[in-house]
Amino acid sequence: MKNRSKIIIMALCFIIAGLVVYILYDNFSSDKKETKEPVTESTEISVDTEEQEDTEDDEEIAESETEEKTTEQKKEKEDSKKYACYVKLSDGGNWQDNGSYVFQYNIDIHNDSSEDLTDWEVRISGFSDGEIGDNWNGKYKIKDDTLYITCLDYNATLPAHQVTNMGLQVKFKSSEDGTFEKTPELYIGGDLYTVEKEKPVEKTKEEKEELKKEKTEPEKGTALENHGALSVKGTDIVDKNGDKYQLKGISTHGLAWFPEYVNKEAFETFRDDWGANLIRLAMYTGESGGYCQDGDKEKLKKLVSDGVDFATELGMYVIIDWHILSDNNPLTNQDEAIAFFDEMSAKYADYDNVLYEICNEPNGSTQWSEIKEYAQSVIPVIRANDKDAIIIVGTPTWSQDVDIASDDPITGETNIAYTVHFYAATHKDNIRNKVKQAHDKGLCVFISEFSICDASGNGGIDYDSAEDWFDMIDEYNLSYAGWNLSNKAETSSIISSDCKKTSGWSDDDLSETGIWLKEKIGR
Repeated sequence: MKNRSKIIIMALCFIIAGLVVYILYDNFSSDKKETKEPVTESTEISVDTEEQEDTEDDEEIAESETEEKTTEQKKEKEDSKKYACYVKLSDGGNWQDNGSYVFQYNIDIHNDSSEDLTDWEVRISGFSDGEIGDNWNGKYKIKDDTLYITCLDYNATLPAHQVTNMGLQVKFKSSEDGTFEKTPELYIGGDLYTVEKEKPVEKTKEEKEELKKEKTEPEKGTALENHGALSVKGTDIVDKNGDKYQLKGISTHGLAWFPEYVNKEAFETFRDDWGANLIRLAMYTGESGGYCQDGDKEKLKKLVSDGVDFATELGMYVIIDWHILSDNNPLTNQDEAIAFFDEMSAKYADYDNVLYEICNEPNGSTQWSEIKEYAQSVIPVIRANDKDAIIIVGTPTWSQDVDIASDDPITGETNIAYTVHFYAATHKDNIRNKVKQAHDKGLCVFISEFSICDASGNGGIDYDSAEDWFDMIDEYNLSYAGWNLSNKAETSSIISSDCKKTSGWSDDDLSETGIWLKEKIGR
């Protein structure tokens, strides 16, 4: 019994000990769990906080990058605009007038950007002793040493992708004061645009090839043999059979400056390789070396004579061009013109291929009434010798305002054509609309000079505008001569400046303008 009691007591002790162990273990486990869970929660919170901080940092970086990108884009846009907006100053010639020296300055503001621009001003230093004379398309004043040019009502806005032209004549006491080394500055909204325009991107060989189209088969025999003496019938030039005919070819540069290109082989290259039927002989009158300035008259007349002879031998047509430019008004040298055209028309009275252009580009303040007065003095002199040759008459504003001539045309004469000159990057719908108006009123329009760059004869090429012009040329059957036959380092020259050949040019010898023009003539 006693032993049984001991056993029961020992069993109870084991049970109690087991319960104690269980309770202690359970408490330990609970404590451990409670201790572990807060740590886990703390870790999770820490991770969440780091992720949030990283996200906020990323957002700040993104915002910063966006701001930087926006700033860069704005800067790029402004820089791009400055690259695309610039002013060019070109020499319009100079002459003496009652003891003073008159210099003409032509100014072109180029806006090649995609935005219209306003609030513009041009400033040019070097005019302290100048007196403003004839001027156009702007308001002009000289203050201290600087010439300031601002807008008129109609050109307050510089349209996108267009060129705004203006110019003036300034009298100086000394020829040195008017020297052409003057740099224009363009201000837009008070900001000076000093960045020069980027050079046009050169076309690849493949792009050049795409410009070329399949040429039509040339006619057999020469143009002169097949078409004979030309005449004007309504708005068209027609041949000896009364069929519409189109003259298409090349104008020389100034004969006094590039006489080497007046050779038979050069003209033959244009006829055989280009498909041209016309050569225009540009004899400057007022510039240095010009016929009415200080040029060698006999030498110049010999170049004209050679040019006519070469063209005639090749069965081509030829224009004798009295190339007024810096002399502005044809009345200035009217007596010289009358004597010259009397001599030329008497010499070539029996030639069926000679046309007479009596005033290249009247400009400045010259009015159509003055041009008409001049024409009515010169035309009878030519008609006294050559009754039927086509006579081409220039129009105001560098032969752009043919619409004004159409309102008051020359009457009582036959075989009269009226000049329009265009430079495709400058002259667009505004001049094409003038041609349309003149054509609609029955005038025969002759494009005796043009190029596909801007009006300075330099700058970038506008192929789209050039194509628009040729759509009109084809539609209206307009005759034309491309400017210019030389290797002068300017866009309008058809020969590359590094080419010394004077005939037999390959496409590699031609400028971009030359390649394009060759394709157009040869269609």
